[in-house]
Amino acid sequence: MCKTILHLCADIGSDSQPYLDAGYKVIRIGKEIGVEDYHPQKNVYGIIANPPCTQFSFARTSAKEPRNMEEGLSLVRHCLRIIWECQMEVPNKAKKTTLAFWMLENPFGLLRRYLGKPPLIYQPYEYGDDYKKKTCVWGFFNKPKRRPIECTKPKFDKLKTKEIHGEYYWKLTRQERRSICSPGFAKAFYEANK
Repeated sequence: MCKTILHLCADIGSDSQPYLDAGYKVIRIGKEIGVEDYHPQKNVYGIIANPPCTQFSFARTSAKEPRNMEEGLSLVRHCLRIIWECQMEVPNKAKKTTLAFWMLENPFGLLRRYLGKPPLIYQPYEYGDDYKKKTCVWGFFNKPKRRPIECTKPKFDKLKTKEIHGEYYWKLTRQERRSICSPGFAKAFYEANK
């Protein structure tokens, strides 16, 4: 039977791509479907959640609207609800659920005040990608093995627009390209959580 991965808030799907490439059934829940009313199927193997960071970002310094933490936390709550629904599925007399792992990712910012200290904080260059973007990962998962390289580029926010995942330039907005997962981290996470 094919293992099912749910990827929540996944309009681009970069985090779950290694699972898709390996033949897993990947269900990407993005804007078209929405996590707000989604209820998972049975026998989900793993969950990757990427709620938008707009309200939690330290980079939000010149926004026209003030922060709206209620809005920011709304999708986080829905992601956690879906994770909990999968955790509630416990086989008869078993001591664990069918869910092998789950992770919720967000750039280093204010979400830590609500979810606590994440078990993993990483930079893309620690997984072989030549840029910096401090990122938090909460959840229940095996930590991916780091393969650091020397970073030659400035902090992600300081990169020129074509340097931010340039292969998607003209296809996605700068903000959408900023949300793409480090390919090295995505692959390392998959290797640790097959």
